[in-house]
Amino acid sequence: MFDKVLVANRGEIAVRVIRGLREMGIQSAAVYSEADRKALHVLLADEAVLIGPSPASESYLVAEKILDAARSVGAQAIHPGYGFLSENADFSAACEAAGIAFIGPGPDAIRAMGDKAQAKEAVSRAGVPVVPGSLKPVTDEEAPALAEEIGYPVLLKAAKGGGGKGMRVVNGPDEMEKALRLVRGEAASSFGSDDLLVEKFVKNPRHVEAQILADKHGRTVFVGERECSVQRRHQKVIEEAPSPSLGEERRTAFGEVAVKAAQSVGYTNAGTVEFLLAEDGSYYFLEMNTRLQVEHPVTEETTGVDLVKEQIKIAAGEKLTLPDRIPARGHAIECRIYAEDASKGFMPSVGTIHFQRTPAGPGVRTDSGVYTGYEVPIYYDPMLAKLITWGKTREEAVRRASCALIEYRIEGPTTNIPFLRWILNHPDFMANNVDTGWLERVGDQYENIGYGFGQRYNLAALAAALFMHRSTSQAGASGATSDESGLAPWVRVGRTRRLGGHG
Repeated sequence: MFDKVLVANRGEIAVRVIRGLREMGIQSAAVYSEADRKALHVLLADEAVLIGPSPASESYLVAEKILDAARSVGAQAIHPGYGFLSENADFSAACEAAGIAFIGPGPDAIRAMGDKAQAKEAVSRAGVPVVPGSLKPVTDEEAPALAEEIGYPVLLKAAKGGGGKGMRVVNGPDEMEKALRLVRGEAASSFGSDDLLVEKFVKNPRHVEAQILADKHGRTVFVGERECSVQRRHQKVIEEAPSPSLGEERRTAFGEVAVKAAQSVGYTNAGTVEFLLAEDGSYYFLEMNTRLQVEHPVTEETTGVDLVKEQIKIAAGEKLTLPDRIPARGHAIECRIYAEDASKGFMPSVGTIHFQRTPAGPGVRTDSGVYTGYEVPIYYDPMLAKLITWGKTREEAVRRASCALIEYRIEGPTTNIPFLRWILNHPDFMANNVDTGWLERVGDQYENIGYGFGQRYNLAALAAALFMHRSTSQAGASGATSDESGLAPWVRVGRTRRLGGHG
């Protein structure tokens, strides 16, 4: 087992990995940019190394700086988290060449699954169902003919894309020329390649994904599935496990197909095989994320498997000791907490967090990368934290999530907490009547409902209330009076008028 691991990431995922390492008795080393000098992952790690200026392109995305940091602290392995260099095949290969273990798959598997055309072809050979369409990149001349053969509407997508970028639905021949130009341009600027695939557009699909773990001894295990159908612009907003859309029989078959997909490219470590679930119940391979997923906690909560620890063990050469079948226990929901204003087109919000209170109670978990006094920078993804709740049933997990969001307080940057509560309480979500396009269809119904019952805690009033309570208590012996609560008569804690925007 490793003595020290470098965590090549930031925010909540870096904190999550550092905590896992500490539980295993392994020393952790963090890396940080100028903007992250006071970040939580830097404060929690056993040591930290400055790797450059604030922009990620000059720090977290520079492979040689990460490797130099690992060498300087004597780390035997690097955990990339998600994002940044986590799915960079060249970085994985560079780690191998430097004699440093990469806690993730090998470069060949990353390349195979990172190229959508290559991935689609590989899993198709293994008997995994794929969306009808091209298995190889198409030219501008080939695309219209293939679209006619498949039948409109079709989806143009970047072959080397990800994160919802480089995708466009084409409803008819008259839209094809413009769509090709736009998608190729976005693909080239975002991924350095304008290769495109043409696929049948699956109407109103659900997004269901399989978590797998694979060791270096040839064993691959299905560790349950998640549903991530609540999305905005192809970005996940709320995730849950297990999927409420799969029955037990289909779940078994689903897991077997996911294992085949991973094995088709000789995959090792943790990975997620993503599928589109059609209205008729059929499912098609979408892509494989060759890393730990943002939504991994819902799988941990329902299976009892610590995915971060398993990743580290696999990278150290240990065999998987998990059973072949891991039944789901209860239900879990994850809400992504973003510093953005849903009422203003999801505009990112930055600034100092003047106060933070995270929810607690049975079945409540918060994975966070921020704290009171932390300055949210402008340079990175606006996700601050993840709220995860568990319940014996889906209904209980959803109810706990909604209640926990009432307790969640972040004063300073505007967050999407009210928006998340609106989703959880929407009749469609409660009835599991959603798909990947649902939020786009109903999003204009959103009204900023605020916290709790439309009320908001006013921190200034609360501070004044506590001060007055102490003052009146001390003055009690000399005849001073107060209302029945012991607080100043003009204060009703938690029931004050709402002032300003939502936190």
